[in-house]
Amino acid sequence: MHVLPDWRMVALRGVAALGFGLLTLVWPGLTLWSLVVLFGAYALVDGVVILGAAIANRDPIHRGRGWLVFDGVVGVAAGIVTFVWPDVTALALLFVIAAWAIITGVLEVATAIELRQAIHNEWLLALGGVASVVFGILLVITPGAGALVITWLIGWYALLFAAMLLSLAWRLHGIQTDAHGGATSLGPAAV
Repeated sequence: MHVLPDWRMVALRGVAALGFGLLTLVWPGLTLWSLVVLFGAYALVDGVVILGAAIANRDPIHRGRGWLVFDGVVGVAAGIVTFVWPDVTALALLFVIAAWAIITGVLEVATAIELRQAIHNEWLLALGGVASVVFGILLVITPGAGALVITWLIGWYALLFAAMLLSLAWRLHGIQTDAHGGATSLGPAAV
């Protein structure tokens, strides 16, 4: 039996990405410190939500809990690194963000592959993962780009990722509502 991700956890991640993306685009002239704080807060919240989902998951899919824990630890670590070294250079922050995006993107694709038998439209999760990997690669190959370009790239990536997560949450909500005769599941909270 496959345990579906809890739509509320997926939606919470999507809302966090949406907030991060909008703040980044509304204030394109962010200083490096502000960008560090915004990214650190987002990565930390995302990692904590994923770790919470891993802890709450009582009947994980094959390898599901291990991937969730790894994904959550990567997010929390990325958030902590940005807060511990707030004077990090733009290039170092860029590579932290790129590494985080690539790792979480690969994990999202792996999760989508595992869920392909349990849910329809798992491609939304896979597409979000691919977007993360592409975003991370773009950051690595364009490190000399100006801070404003990087800020815009980060903001638009976050909005795209938010859209993918919120679309998946909407689909999961429908599946979980249908499966429980109109009542939303209060079951396992895997992301």
